[in-house]
Amino acid sequence: MAIKITFPDGSQKEYNAGVTAQEVAESISPRLAAEVLSCSVNGEQVELNRPINEDATINLYKWDAPEAQHAFWHTSAHLMAEALQELYPGTQFGIGPAIENGFYYDVMPPEGVKLTDAEFPKIEKKMQELQQKKELLVRREITKADALKFFGDRGQTYKNELISELEDGTITTYTQGDYTDLCRGPHLVSTAEIKAVKVLSMAAAYWRGDEKRPMMTRIYGISFPKKKMLDEYLQKLEEAKKRDHRKIGKEMELFFFSDKVGKGLPMWLPKGTALRLRLQEFLRKIQKKYGYQEVITPHIGSKSLYMTSGHWDHYGKDSFQPITTPEEGEVYLLKPMNCPHHCMVYANTPRSYKDLPVRIAEFGTVYRYEQSGELHGLTRVRSFTQDDAHIFCRPDQVKGEFLRVMDIINIIFKALDFKEFEAQISLRDPNNTEKYIGSDEIWEEAQNAIIEACKEKGLPAHEETGEAAFYGPKLDFMIKDALGRRWQLGTIQVDYNLPERFKLEYTGADNEKHRPVMIHRAPFGSMERFVAVLIEHTAGHFPLWLTPDQVVVLPISEKFNDYANKVAEYLNQQDVRTIVDERNEKIGRKIRDNELKHIPYLLIVGEKEAADGTVNVRKQGEQGAQETMSMEDFAKKIQDEVRKMTEEF
Repeated sequence: MAIKITFPDGSQKEYNAGVTAQEVAESISPRLAAEVLSCSVNGEQVELNRPINEDATINLYKWDAPEAQHAFWHTSAHLMAEALQELYPGTQFGIGPAIENGFYYDVMPPEGVKLTDAEFPKIEKKMQELQQKKELLVRREITKADALKFFGDRGQTYKNELISELEDGTITTYTQGDYTDLCRGPHLVSTAEIKAVKVLSMAAAYWRGDEKRPMMTRIYGISFPKKKMLDEYLQKLEEAKKRDHRKIGKEMELFFFSDKVGKGLPMWLPKGTALRLRLQEFLRKIQKKYGYQEVITPHIGSKSLYMTSGHWDHYGKDSFQPITTPEEGEVYLLKPMNCPHHCMVYANTPRSYKDLPVRIAEFGTVYRYEQSGELHGLTRVRSFTQDDAHIFCRPDQVKGEFLRVMDIINIIFKALDFKEFEAQISLRDPNNTEKYIGSDEIWEEAQNAIIEACKEKGLPAHEETGEAAFYGPKLDFMIKDALGRRWQLGTIQVDYNLPERFKLEYTGADNEKHRPVMIHRAPFGSMERFVAVLIEHTAGHFPLWLTPDQVVVLPISEKFNDYANKVAEYLNQQDVRTIVDERNEKIGRKIRDNELKHIPYLLIVGEKEAADGTVNVRKQGEQGAQETMSMEDFAKKIQDEVRKMTEEF
């Protein structure tokens, strides 16, 4: 029987039923067949050797596609598990997914075995030995009873727990060599393509993220189809270590953490606070141009507020414990979200269709209980400040508001030198509309508004069907940093849920009551995470307008401290942020120490400079490149440099 295969460009070709995507690739070109790693059939990602028995639309994925990398790293996780099983018989396995960069496996070593970093070379060597066998991954559908018996006989209690929660008829396993895993896939056809592997690190992880469950060992790894690609990746990892925001934040005296204060609660030092406030003022200035009104709301709210909003049901377990007062029945929560407070701000005043859109902004601090094992510097904390805003508008205004928010995000990314960014449009699943609220017409209008807004701005965006929140579609912004890593920063979300829950209204032109549409917007996302990403992107070399200290004056000996302070006083009066290093140290030591603090300009002053009223200018990172200038000329140089950087915003 002949079937039709449709390709991404819309072209079609006939094949015999039972053809595989690998055979389809071979029919197109031998080179494509050699490069393709994974495929999707009718939107479902599957292995290249899965038979296709009916008309289908297919996509073929080479290494650069995220889908191919996912299959590659998922298979690599199984290869690592196979190696662990051979090296440490009796190991129990939890889950082993692909992640954004590589893979991990949660394991419970057998009694008497303690896994440490010293085991990494042994694990890598075993993985390479197994890879050379080029084992096929064999997919099997298995009954629930057989799955429970198979893994039970092998003492795999964690696998059996997972199986017990699955429906019979939906369970599959994958086998390569002597290793069989409970898995939905997809995978590579065989382990042959995994040419280079590296075990990177290990960490403790509670089973299923539950602090009341056993502590497992999570082993992280990375793999590539070529050794050269692994070498390049490891080089980037070394550079990333140098750029670690925790290391640079300490060197620049920006922030710190204290167990006495509490885990995941960042403490901003004066220089870090100045940096953060400057970012906030930067956004405030932009928001003012775009018609936002700023508000301040409490750090706590009544539990009933979050029950109305639905956050208690959805985020209650991620919140801190409720706060009770002496008054019976009075319960508060530390604020996990700013949205409910902003809904109450909107509801405080009667609104007409002529008043909309209403744009409410706040740098609002929120609190969420993250497990201690998940905390990581400023990128994962328990207290963080969102550059939050909520726009209440009519349905016909959604597209225009999206365009304006995209303008704001574009200004921010450009000012902070994030040159590469793209967007993901999250749409609802048209085949499962009952899990979303709002009419088909409203969803269609909102989704089209987002798609059209991206097209108008020329913003590369990919669509993800089924990824919308239950309350509306959204647009997430991903940037690439200097190391090519992807970070999700800004987000814009359409929400029909909260206006309904809070019974928000405006009076329309027809004199009837209508529900506004609510748009959530956070260009930075959170101040903490954004600063962390910015530190690592710039390696601490912030734009001159933003950096906490723009200039440091270095007297070559204590005799010239008075002149150094005179220079600093003058520059500070000219709005050039300047400090003095008065330590009784050799000038070489002062230069080295202040280079580490990433201060853009170092002014060296001694007898000649004091006599002439000049400064010897040394720019960060430019060894030996010095020039002598008057204080006035140097101040003008900095002012002009900052003005040029900031004139667009």
